[in-house]
Amino acid sequence: MSEFPGLAHVAITVSDLAASTAWYTTLLGSDPVLDEDEESGQFHHTVFAIGGGMLFGLHTHTGSSAGGPFDERRIGLDHVAFGCTQEQLKTWVGRLDELGIAHSGIKNAHYGSGISFRDPDNIALEFFAPPA
Repeated sequence: MSEFPGLAHVAITVSDLAASTAWYTTLLGSDPVLDEDEESGQFHHTVFAIGGGMLFGLHTHTGSSAGGPFDERRIGLDHVAFGCTQEQLKTWVGRLDELGIAHSGIKNAHYGSGISFRDPDNIALEFFAPPA
């Protein structure tokens, strides 16, 4: 059997597409590469190209209920982590500070280091680096 494939994209559901699009455009430093209704008409997707050919999508679904802010303790998504190096973590601390995005600072563990922060829907995000 061949090697298990890497992730091609991650898509999250957001409550306010315009606000989330603006927030992620600022965080990612680029505009979406796709912003359209999906052909079935069941959802709208706004998609960003990020490192390594990966895509990161924001979705809104027809008839969906918000159900309150995101909580990683519910069944489903826990968090999304973006890979980087130990040195890049330091740069991201500064960038998040510039953007006024609250974060954990760099937290170190035996398996790696990370910076935790949240998007406008409280979705848990992280910059993660393997151990030095």
